[in-house]
Amino acid sequence: MTTRAGFIALIGEPNAGKSTLLNRMVGAKVSIVTHKVQTTRARIRGVAMEGDAQLVFVDTPGLFKPRRRLDRAMVAAAWGGAADADVVVLMVEAHRGITEGVERILEGLEEIGQGRTIALAINKIDKVPSEKLLALTSDLNARYPFAETFMISAEKGHGVDDLRKWLASELPEGPWLYPEDQIADLPLRMIAAEMTREKLTLRLHQELPYQLTVETENWEERKDGSAKIDQVIYVMRDGHKGIVLGKRGETIKAVSQAARAELEEFLDRKIHLFLQVKVRPNWLEESERYSEMGLDFKDGNG
Repeated sequence: MTTRAGFIALIGEPNAGKSTLLNRMVGAKVSIVTHKVQTTRARIRGVAMEGDAQLVFVDTPGLFKPRRRLDRAMVAAAWGGAADADVVVLMVEAHRGITEGVERILEGLEEIGQGRTIALAINKIDKVPSEKLLALTSDLNARYPFAETFMISAEKGHGVDDLRKWLASELPEGPWLYPEDQIADLPLRMIAAEMTREKLTLRLHQELPYQLTVETENWEERKDGSAKIDQVIYVMRDGHKGIVLGKRGETIKAVSQAARAELEEFLDRKIHLFLQVKVRPNWLEESERYSEMGLDFKDGNG
């Protein structure tokens, strides 16, 4: 049996559907999906099997115009992920077409594209009529020589199987990179923190989506097979702490219950989750917060 394995980077603007596609390919919820842009901070990898090929997905943060240090580190991580991959898939939203952001990404592809297979996936195809899709496809292919173009709906699953089969055929021959039963190489502590952060983002999306971060401080395996997880939610101001806690602690209680339920489903066992909120005004400028998220603090300079 000839095995294949390699890294695939999904790139695109925030909200292009990269995380949804990754979860659909891998068949498990690995990368957090929210309606707020820029929710993926770490380069989460999902592993999918297709025949004798192992597809390792690098889910890069969305590419956007960076303003702060965290933004710059996220954009550097996205391009870094693309430059390290065997195959790159650029995702473009059908109904938004060629935005300013997509144009910037096309320029960036010129730099990393040498000797690399780059495919185009037009997502959310159910949102536009077919003639508009064809025009967008030919326009994008005129701007960059994509190896292949796919029309998909990551949410509904249309076209995803074809994309996965094609990706498998493009990967180099070689041994598998991960044990077959391993979904993500991101440490469980980070996945647990991401799940809690997703619940906070969904609950507080109006108030403070980017002013908070979550870290798993302690993970204790118990004799009965359950695990006790302690997490800290870092916010930038005292006022934010009150928002996260909510009236009589109702917000944090609801977040804790939702995160615990999802963790129990993901890990298939009982979880005792304890959340604390701490004010740390400069967490966006602390290097250890970045390494917790799998980003390079130095990439935020500039």
